[in-house]
Amino acid sequence: MKREVVITGDGSSTIHLPQWNEQYHSKHGAIQEAYHVFIKHGLHHIIETNSGTSSVSILEIGFGTGLNAFITLLESEKYELNINYYGVEGYPVLKDEIHQLNYPEQLDAKTKAKLFYNLHDVTWEESHNVTSKFTLIKQKRFFNEINEKAKYNLIYFDAFGARVQPELWTESIFQKMYDALQLNGVLVTYAAKGSVRRAMQAVEFKVEKLPGPPGKREMLRAFKEDLR
Repeated sequence: MKREVVITGDGSSTIHLPQWNEQYHSKHGAIQEAYHVFIKHGLHHIIETNSGTSSVSILEIGFGTGLNAFITLLESEKYELNINYYGVEGYPVLKDEIHQLNYPEQLDAKTKAKLFYNLHDVTWEESHNVTSKFTLIKQKRFFNEINEKAKYNLIYFDAFGARVQPELWTESIFQKMYDALQLNGVLVTYAAKGSVRRAMQAVEFKVEKLPGPPGKREMLRAFKEDLR
């Protein structure tokens, strides 16, 4: 399938798949979307609602370009927070594509560009201390192969959209996400379709709609609550 590195609305890059008319990040702004959906309404929410927490375990569904992981690494230094980051990806991005992505420059983090490339260069299926605060484990597997129980505080659900891969937005997938979260864990995603929200609710997630990033009216945040 043909792949193109393109510039999005905020000046940051993403990978576009012409055959699907789909991209790894919002065409309205890759970095803006990442900050709004996954950092502001995900990581920052966890920090604000768990006062005094010193570590967070994060699962990313769709490691892709490494943008969400890189921003999270930068946030771990800012908040002096220990982060254990698990990135799941069935089809890793190619090395020549990675070096066309402009995230270190756009994030005013040129001095940390090596860390961005390290996220991609480290081996799969092994734990790596990328920094003293950020540990990364990349897992080359499909989302339906996730079977962890009560392991993560936060899930970044950043799969390709339901229009092109509806099988990734089903009750069976969200049941795996629910099971993988610890009690009071949170899942955030850019999606807001009614079918996605209903699939989450069917597996007992409490779901709320939030204002979306530029170009999207809404997004979803889901909670694993104690129902006893």
